[in-house]
Amino acid sequence: MRAWITALLCVAALILALTGMVAGQDQQGPVRDNSGTVAKKKSTASDVPPDGDLPKIPSAYKKDKMDLGTLPQFKTDVDTVTVDVAVIDNKGRFIPAIPKGNFRILEDNVPQQIQGYNVGEAPLTVSLVIEFSNRFESLYSRTWLQVLELAYGFCSTLKPEDYVAVVAYDIKPEILSDFTTNRMQTNEALHRLTIPAWSEANLFDALTDTADRMSTIEGRKAIVVMSSGIDTFSKLTFDKTRKILQEDGVPIYAIGLMQTLRILMESRMGAIQQMDFLQADNQMRTFASETGGQSFFPRFEGEFGQIFQQIHQALRNQYVLTYSPSNKTHDGAYRKIKVQLVDLNGNPLPVKDEKGKPIKYTIVAKAGYKAPRVIE
Repeated sequence: MRAWITALLCVAALILALTGMVAGQDQQGPVRDNSGTVAKKKSTASDVPPDGDLPKIPSAYKKDKMDLGTLPQFKTDVDTVTVDVAVIDNKGRFIPAIPKGNFRILEDNVPQQIQGYNVGEAPLTVSLVIEFSNRFESLYSRTWLQVLELAYGFCSTLKPEDYVAVVAYDIKPEILSDFTTNRMQTNEALHRLTIPAWSEANLFDALTDTADRMSTIEGRKAIVVMSSGIDTFSKLTFDKTRKILQEDGVPIYAIGLMQTLRILMESRMGAIQQMDFLQADNQMRTFASETGGQSFFPRFEGEFGQIFQQIHQALRNQYVLTYSPSNKTHDGAYRKIKVQLVDLNGNPLPVKDEKGKPIKYTIVAKAGYKAPRVIE
């Protein structure tokens, strides 16, 4: 019995000794040996040296350069204006081989020195903007069939290297397919033009949205819009739309819908509705002429092929003229452009065909551009 008591006392003494050792370690804290860990010890106030002993951080910038009044300013002094020009005869055919010296460009009625001159064919980048509204294009209606025939017909005339995007609009524009050379993808987008949803037709919003997206695209580009010209619910007004389209500088080729139907229904339409359609046609003409495009108002299906040919002739076979404006002011103002054909004496240039007969021609070019502003 005494042996059991002695053993228990020994075990108790051992437990008390171990408890004392652990308590001593807790008072001392963890071992300060950082060689085996990536954790860094936080600095305390006693560890921070005085301000004079702090090492300086090297910097490539001086304090005075960070003053807002002395920030560097960037200005652009080199301006180049590019004008795509198409000379079309009265049959819609491109007139080739016009020398550089016969072109004259007026900017705000001031003659400019033409520096660059180029002519030839190039791949196209085209946005096909289609009015697809329940207002006029219910399923299997005449206008619905006309839209599909125009859309499929135009896309079938594109070359394999041409890029085309399909945008449909009613109450808002919707990109059915982005720019692609894959005609299968384009046909799938056109196949979605089945049942229109909304009865609104916001032409102004659709055109400005598409032109803004295309304004930075290089090369030959254009918007081909197939529309009645009626605008019902756009956020923008007609005047604001004109200014935006002029600034973006994307040529618009407008094809007016329902020309024959409007003639047939003229006796049933009131005076106000007739005026609305006449105003719509004038809006389409204005957008086209001021951006350097063309407008068409076909009455018969047989005219579609000729319209497509004229659009391709005007886009592919262009004279690309560049000049540096004599007005170097960067004020953001709109400047009017006028392109003329003149002889050596500055008189209007007569153009004749292979038989020596005079040809009536039309010069297609943008009406102006917006001058840049100083970048500071």
